[in-house]
Amino acid sequence: MSATVRLTCAQALVRYLAALRCRDVDEETSAPLFGGVFAIFGHGNVAGLGEALHAARDELPTFRAHNEQAMAHAAIAYAKTNMRRRMMAVTTSIGPGATNLVTAAALAHVNRLPVLLLPGDIFVSRAPDPVLQQLEDFSDGTVSVNDCLRPVSRYFDRIVRPEQLLTALPRAIRALTDPAACGPVTLALPQDVQTEAYDFPVSFFEPREIVFRAPIPTDDELMAALDAIEVSQRPVIIAGGGSLYAKATPELMAFADKHGVPVCETQAGKGAMPWNHPLQLGPAGVTGSTAANTLLRDADLVIAVGTRLQDFTTGSNALFRHVPILSINVNAFDSLKGDGVEVIGDAAIALDDLSFGLDDWAAPEAWTTRARDAAREWVDTVTRITGERKAPAGRLPYDGEVIGAVQRSSALSAQSDIVVCAAGTLPAELEKLWRTETAGGYHMEYGYSCMGYEIAGGLGVKMAAPDREVIVMVGDGSYLMMNSEIATSVMLDAKLIIVVLDNRGYGCINRLQQATGSAPFNNMFDDCVQGRHGAPRIDFAAHARAMGAIAEHVADIAGLESAMERARAADRTYLISIDTDHTRTTADGGAWWEVAVPEVSTRDAVRDARNGYESATVGRKARNTSA
Repeated sequence: MSATVRLTCAQALVRYLAALRCRDVDEETSAPLFGGVFAIFGHGNVAGLGEALHAARDELPTFRAHNEQAMAHAAIAYAKTNMRRRMMAVTTSIGPGATNLVTAAALAHVNRLPVLLLPGDIFVSRAPDPVLQQLEDFSDGTVSVNDCLRPVSRYFDRIVRPEQLLTALPRAIRALTDPAACGPVTLALPQDVQTEAYDFPVSFFEPREIVFRAPIPTDDELMAALDAIEVSQRPVIIAGGGSLYAKATPELMAFADKHGVPVCETQAGKGAMPWNHPLQLGPAGVTGSTAANTLLRDADLVIAVGTRLQDFTTGSNALFRHVPILSINVNAFDSLKGDGVEVIGDAAIALDDLSFGLDDWAAPEAWTTRARDAAREWVDTVTRITGERKAPAGRLPYDGEVIGAVQRSSALSAQSDIVVCAAGTLPAELEKLWRTETAGGYHMEYGYSCMGYEIAGGLGVKMAAPDREVIVMVGDGSYLMMNSEIATSVMLDAKLIIVVLDNRGYGCINRLQQATGSAPFNNMFDDCVQGRHGAPRIDFAAHARAMGAIAEHVADIAGLESAMERARAADRTYLISIDTDHTRTTADGGAWWEVAVPEVSTRDAVRDARNGYESATVGRKARNTSA
């Protein structure tokens, strides 16, 4: 008879998580799979899970945050920075604590990133029914607010008996660590069940090691891919996030160098190849470089490596839909996109196998030379834009000039910085203009483009990479939406440099609004309904100081450069705010993006925009039909 140990459900869960280790198949040493647990306690988790976490705090540290959505963002950023090899858990009470996780779960789901969500739940006994914060469904007595997490979880389970952990936990860990199924997992924990005991097998808690093995493509898929590449005359690689998660930078560069195939990148894949590689074309698509988009339009084969081909990358399926796509991906769902040749497998292994199979094949020299010339021209363009040290006379600086100042300070630190961003105008500008030579030096959440991710995400990045300077670049809109984890960063001694670009509104959507023919409305403070006191003049530096950070407001680019030096020398989170121009953006690069325009309107500008929209969609259909 096997030995058992009597534990509560919560104690068993915590002990299991604390015992897990992880390593790559080619590594000799392992590390804890879970870097810790973010927790905001309430009546739904403090007595059960809270007590269990306290007992295990030396093996599985618990971190207090200030907002449930924000702490889940931090946990997700931690996993992304660790290339999905390490992760965190998040626990909340029932009610608003649990529903605050829904946005973060969707973000993790879209971006294929692991996070373990442990929300408290109602009483299974139903003795205190309804309990505080309980949602009552008039037609289904089994529903709780945690059911909102079902569609945004890769795996969902409600633990209604302690012994269910014996099957639920291995399934949860498999979903979190499987390269194809990777994403958020929710284990809803009814508060009475958390405290109930069961005689668990001791063997269930023995230290176990998760080994990250890379999926290997099949021979027939590789042969089809080789055939597609060998007949191509103008191939282009698009490197996505899967290139980074596979740690495929060496294989990607070796493939490009050996076979003369240029490489462009997605938001998630930026950094997979250094910015100064001679065949690095820059970003693809709507926020792409002139070099990448020009060659993609003329390509006869697109090799999509670890990308889910979202509309910003493909120019709403208008940029390169006319050519076949060879998709290399661990996820069969993603590899189907583009209706081309599929290679289901790890990016590093697939690129290495394909390079071996191609032997001495190379793209025509004229195509490779054209790619090198285009890449060099784009480097010169970025240098020109980011080299501007002051705004035009009478104008505020714009994002590109601010990025240049931050980038210059980064160059002085040997490019060890990690820049973090998520939403608004900045993702477009950063994808075009930020330069990184290291995989993971660019941390952009653009799958869900979630306002409010930036500062919380920066915290998670810093916890994963404590020896690197983490620079959060954020607009005033995102800052106002979620800034509470500045206080957490100070409390945890997780220093961030936060650069707030204040254009007094949602500048990105204001421009989109007008581009589709609409009048400026409800985006910029000046275009919003206001009371007798008008729109507030927000002092972001004073606000950050109130949460324990060091902070200052600067008047211009020269002031920003000086402030960046002080921020780097500081011993805790340092915020710098600067006023910026919401009307100016980087004109170079870009591609069409489909945003539907009203078919009927009384406004001439909207009707004109609709005509342009119809012409663009007709043109796309014609190109697709001819292809």
